[in-house]
Amino acid sequence: MRIAVTYENGMVFQHFGHTEFFKLYDAENGQIVRTQVVNTNSQGHGALASFLTQTKVDVLICGGIGSGAQIALAEAGIQLLGGVSGQADDAVRAYLDGTLSYSSNVHCSHHTHAHTCGEHACNEDKHGCGGNG
Repeated sequence: MRIAVTYENGMVFQHFGHTEFFKLYDAENGQIVRTQVVNTNSQGHGALASFLTQTKVDVLICGGIGSGAQIALAEAGIQLLGGVSGQADDAVRAYLDGTLSYSSNVHCSHHTHAHTCGEHACNEDKHGCGGNG
């Protein structure tokens, strides 16, 4: 199994469409057997799903993610675990042991550009709309 995490300075990066790096984890029998950090070469939202497919990713752990990217990942057969924050390594270990806290309803991340996210505008975000608020 290959798990990808949006990655910046050891942490789960909070905006899928702007991630510059993924940390990839190869796991067997519930244990991490190999990791590597890969550069996305500044690919945008849509191209990132293709990037993950070409990299043979099974699961994506991220912070916020838009609906278009969610659809692309679902079509590629990549399981999405959004609304995650904290250390990337800790998130993967929690996923492997079945204790990862994530949101199946994640819509956007902790950013400031204006668009609607449920009943609020993300630029008015006082609670965090990455699924953790």
